[in-house]
Amino acid sequence: MINVLFAANSDGWETYSKTLRAACSEVGLAVDLRVDHAPERVDYIVYAPDSHVKDFRPFTQCKAVLNLWAGVENVVNNKTLTKPLVRMVDPGMTQGMTEWVTGHTMRHHLGMDKHILGQDGEWRSDIPPLSRDRHVTILGLGQLGMACARAISYLGFSVTGWSRSQKKMDSVACLHGKDGLKQALTGAEILVLLLPKTPATENILNANSLAQLPAGACIINPGRGHLIDDTALLSALDADHIAHATLDVFRTEPLSADHPFWAHPKITVTPHIASATRAETASRVIAKNIQRGEAGEAFLYLVDRQAGY
Repeated sequence: MINVLFAANSDGWETYSKTLRAACSEVGLAVDLRVDHAPERVDYIVYAPDSHVKDFRPFTQCKAVLNLWAGVENVVNNKTLTKPLVRMVDPGMTQGMTEWVTGHTMRHHLGMDKHILGQDGEWRSDIPPLSRDRHVTILGLGQLGMACARAISYLGFSVTGWSRSQKKMDSVACLHGKDGLKQALTGAEILVLLLPKTPATENILNANSLAQLPAGACIINPGRGHLIDDTALLSALDADHIAHATLDVFRTEPLSADHPFWAHPKITVTPHIASATRAETASRVIAKNIQRGEAGEAFLYLVDRQAGY
């Protein structure tokens, strides 16, 4: 029997208790899934950073901590965690993010806000360019970024992707490094942020990098709130250099009711809904990793502690 501790909030237990047991059963794993295992008996921890578990030292027999969230910034620097840490790469989350990013890319490309919000009797006949004439840049070519890049490229957009290290994708111009970032920003009429939160990515959009974007660019951020210098963004919007920013993530969540983003006419706020882990598909990913761990195989989506993701 494999002892699995579910260490997340109570709402998560209600969601995952059935789907995770079913997923383990499907791959032939006999698991004892509980929220109250004695620490010294635990083989695997299914973990969310909002859990009460902060000290991992009592879990002496634990083989891996399997994160429920795609982001690991709230746990990766926990010095009590010396066991392998695995991030969540969920097909359901990937599909949801691809749909959200594609939808808002099309919204800004087509100028839909002019017509949705402009029901005032004025006949606006602006015709948008074709997708092939619109340049979209995606910062971050992990699982989510690559999926979004493929979908947007499939629609005919000219897509550039940027990442810390060199990547290769069909129909996507892949750049990397400091010089590549400047090149990626210079051509970005629509900029999508899908980078993880690390010391290297914090405030990657600041006064200097925002100025490198072409005048009239739109920004879409479903990645991390810390990627953008909020003050610099407001200044770029007020100066009409940036046409619009659609923001789904923020430095502090929930976003306070008096935050200037809510009232700004060039900002769309969505409440961290771009995508979420889907219990059914995520449970299969967790079960697969437990199966690999029991077979002595390498875990999928193992976190690089040095890189921070």
